[in-house]
Amino acid sequence: MEISRIDATFERYDELLTLVLDAFAYMDGRIDPPSSALALTSEGLKEKASAEIGFVVADGPVLVGCIFCKPEIDCLYIGKLAVAAAYQGKGVGRLLLASAEEAARSRRLPALRLQTRIELIENHLMFAAWGFVETGRTAHPGFTRPTTVEMRKTL
Repeated sequence: MEISRIDATFERYDELLTLVLDAFAYMDGRIDPPSSALALTSEGLKEKASAEIGFVVADGPVLVGCIFCKPEIDCLYIGKLAVAAAYQGKGVGRLLLASAEEAARSRRLPALRLQTRIELIENHLMFAAWGFVETGRTAHPGFTRPTTVEMRKTL
């Protein structure tokens, strides 16, 4: 498997969209409100890649994982971490997070931050195993209950 940065030469946005939508499909019917991934388009991913730091993992010709990162004042925000179902548990997520950590360190940012849905307990446990700790809970607009768990990893 090979990881690379999404740069101006990257042209596989249709495949990337399929990867993200397939990886997030297990959330359908489990989370409320629905994932923002459902609103993504190939063009939207291209815009995201130009505004943020993106990485993809390929196994030969097949895209099997991606991550988008956005520098903030005191951390690097992790968004749209996606791993193809057949590759989960095989180190793809760790490889993507290692690239995010490197990107944070190169920008002198001391931490990674992410949000995961409150219903996705397995994600909370996985991120905790990777060194993230819960730092808060928030609600999407229009919700009176928490919908999101915020987690942070100090580098």
